[in-house]
Amino acid sequence: MSVLERSVLRESPSSVAADDRPWHALSADDALTTQESSPNGLGDTEAEARLDRLGPNRLPAPKRRGPLPRFLAQFHNVLIYVLLGAAVVTAVLGHWIDAQVILAVVLVNAIIGFIQEGKAENALAAIRNMLAPKASVVRDGRRKTVSGEDLVPGDVVLLEAGARTPADVRLIEAKNLKIDEAVLTGESVAVEKDVAPVGETVALGDRTSMAFSGTLVTYGHGKGVVVATGGQTAIGRISGMLSEVTTLQTPLTRQMDEFAKWLTGSIVAIGALVLAFGLLVHGYDFNEIFMAVVGLSVAAIPEGLPAILTVTLAIGVQGMARRNTIVRRLPAIETLGSVSVICSDKTGTLTRNEMTAVSIATARRLFKVSGVGYAPLGSISLDGQEIDLERYPLLLEISRAALLCNDANLHEVEGDWAIEGDPMEGALLTAAAKAGFDHHTETQRYTRTDVIPFDSQHRFMATLHHDHAGDGFIYVKGAPERILEMCSHQRGFDGDVDLDIDYWHARAEEIAAGGQRVLAVATKETSSDHTVLNFDDVDNELTFLGLFGLIDPPREEAITAVAECQAAGIQVKMITGDHAATATAIAGQLGLDNPNAALTGRDLDTLDDETLRRRVQDTAVFARTSPGHKLRLVMALQAGGAVVAMTGDGVNDAPALKRADVGVAMGRTGSEAAKEASEMVLADDNFATIAQAVRAGRTVYDNLKKAILFILPTNGGQALIMIAAILLGFTLPITAVQILWVNMVTAVTLALALAFEPAEPNVMRRPPRTSSDAILSRFLVWRVVFVSVVFLAALSFKFALAQAQGASIEEARTIVVNTLVVLEIFYLFSVRYQTTTSMTWQGVKGTPAVLIAVGTVIVLQLIFTYVPFMEAFFDTRPLSFFEGVQVIATGIVVFFILEAEKWVQAKMNGRNGGEAPAAQG
Repeated sequence: MSVLERSVLRESPSSVAADDRPWHALSADDALTTQESSPNGLGDTEAEARLDRLGPNRLPAPKRRGPLPRFLAQFHNVLIYVLLGAAVVTAVLGHWIDAQVILAVVLVNAIIGFIQEGKAENALAAIRNMLAPKASVVRDGRRKTVSGEDLVPGDVVLLEAGARTPADVRLIEAKNLKIDEAVLTGESVAVEKDVAPVGETVALGDRTSMAFSGTLVTYGHGKGVVVATGGQTAIGRISGMLSEVTTLQTPLTRQMDEFAKWLTGSIVAIGALVLAFGLLVHGYDFNEIFMAVVGLSVAAIPEGLPAILTVTLAIGVQGMARRNTIVRRLPAIETLGSVSVICSDKTGTLTRNEMTAVSIATARRLFKVSGVGYAPLGSISLDGQEIDLERYPLLLEISRAALLCNDANLHEVEGDWAIEGDPMEGALLTAAAKAGFDHHTETQRYTRTDVIPFDSQHRFMATLHHDHAGDGFIYVKGAPERILEMCSHQRGFDGDVDLDIDYWHARAEEIAAGGQRVLAVATKETSSDHTVLNFDDVDNELTFLGLFGLIDPPREEAITAVAECQAAGIQVKMITGDHAATATAIAGQLGLDNPNAALTGRDLDTLDDETLRRRVQDTAVFARTSPGHKLRLVMALQAGGAVVAMTGDGVNDAPALKRADVGVAMGRTGSEAAKEASEMVLADDNFATIAQAVRAGRTVYDNLKKAILFILPTNGGQALIMIAAILLGFTLPITAVQILWVNMVTAVTLALALAFEPAEPNVMRRPPRTSSDAILSRFLVWRVVFVSVVFLAALSFKFALAQAQGASIEEARTIVVNTLVVLEIFYLFSVRYQTTTSMTWQGVKGTPAVLIAVGTVIVLQLIFTYVPFMEAFFDTRPLSFFEGVQVIATGIVVFFILEAEKWVQAKMNGRNGGEAPAAQG
């Protein structure tokens, strides 16, 4: 394990006191003493001295490369070197226009990469902006507002609802304090805070005596002593992780790098051998043979391949944008096609991030509530059958109690239902609405007279109500074990009966086993003159009404998407900061493999890297994890050879998003830090879009392979005819500049049509390719060699035939160029179906992109052949009608030869068509 990983799995130096105990394990008094502070705070003089000594409360800016080094780095790619080499060659030949075209392609690639890299480096700035700009502090016993950057350890800060915590704080006072820590832990419910110390080894989400920088106070108020600022805070350590995390190459760039190295080495080696052969065997003049070898090199280098690669990826990106996916880095769309593991955050990604009441327990009944989110749409059922609510008065009473003992508000905004207040209270309002209650009507009918707010110490909320007849009612809700202690009876079908504690404990455990949070509700009648609610009024003699089970439910579309991903051979793993019971319950509903075998963050701390690498393969649920755990899990999966996509929305996900092969952030609820660290952003926050992205990624890769399979035989045929002419001492049948025309204009135009090919029918029913798979399989290598040889034979035949018919060298070369282009057109129709015949109506009519590309190339080739000024550039001659017919006839013959080879291959492999066609027209 690296130093970075270990540092986030234990406390940082500033997170522990002088006696090596973490701050959350110290008492409030000990924390103040250790920081040499008091409840009255620091003096202004001492605060200024500490600020000078410790520095401001902001995240340190990392060293960044300047614009020029970042721009030059875009050229550090073997394919770009090949392209630059082609530009140098054409410049040496004196064809400056062609050289400028090639250099323009290189420049466009560099500019795109430069812009995207600049966007990615904004991730750290996004995290820095999360620090509170202002902070309320106590100094010299007086409250004052200071800049967040001026906070120092030892300052006493005031925390209030709606404010963002300005630094890491050890609480010394807490009154009904709840803090939303989702950006750090991923937990969807605000955490109740207390001043009591907790165990030294508890997970980040269980450190209830701490308030962390960047988290949001949602309820209550508190006071605490600052124990860490700037880069030493929990968010600061995430920022440090993010700056040190390296981004891996994508499978495509790795494969293309290897392919380019192999191709470059082969071209140089063959060129050297041909040069030596010409000098030593044929005794050619050096300048003559050297220029011939230059022509050979130009023929062999696929100059248009990087442009085709970029454009094909860009087309995939545009297609994903129409599917609510924003791709920030071009190769990411292809990398999705090879993803073998998707690591997803739970809250807001696989789930709705909206608490929902799904169970209601009364005496002898357990009701199920349908519907998800805060929309009051759904029904209540018993044993699978929807019920008549009027027949179940106990259900109605507990629903009314949950509505009245409630501070939340439910409202509809532009068709979307939202809540103001605590998410669990919002879920209770929605459940009451499903039971037929109107919030406004009930609150007017039963006026609230007094309230005891929820507090983490007494763990309940109580409200006093009176109806218009003057009757009084007390409703109480809270933790089941606490409410049961306050009850002496329970509401039964025939009135109140003695409390059956064992029954309610069993019901609570049954509901909790489903990953649901359990709330209990009780009531008590009172007199009309009772207008002040005291703790003594609710401490005993309550009547227990029942239990609510609440959960943040999975997205329905996520369940379908998980199944689709698993059918495509992709493992889906949930990595969350939530509790293990909740995580496993959601995993079971999502259909994850082996959902009950969960590992917690504490479990991960006990595993060495090798053991973790083995365990992570067959574990689908990881709960109570920290940012360091998420990063370590991604690295363990990658060490096992997996191509990992990581989805998430919080600041806590940013390091793992950056390390993953594909980082996927949520667009609506995602933090800016997560978006900037990712390669892709889901505009609709929908996990189901991941499956569509994988489909698109696989299609892009398939189309890239077709484009490569189309380009290489073109170059191979040209290179072979050049080699044959040099070795046999014949006149070169095509010049270097004519080769450039074919490679950069006609071949690229035709190859781009393949970028628009639709997905194969079985694209999501096959396993992902491994990252080690070569981009050219043995079958594809054979096809390239076979087609290259066929092209060599056809071009040699046409050159010899033209000369035999009395054509000049210039006319013969023009015939060869036109023949080569016609062969490319017919080969385009053939390559769309790699193992099945193209001689069908679907195959002949092609796609709109194919027909447009063919029409464009025909026009360009007519210009090349018949427009006078092209003769000055390419030394061409116009062809007769008869010569044109011969050229087309040669293309038809070659097409039938290629189709015959497919038929033979299918027979040899004992199959009737093999792979699904690359397109269906």
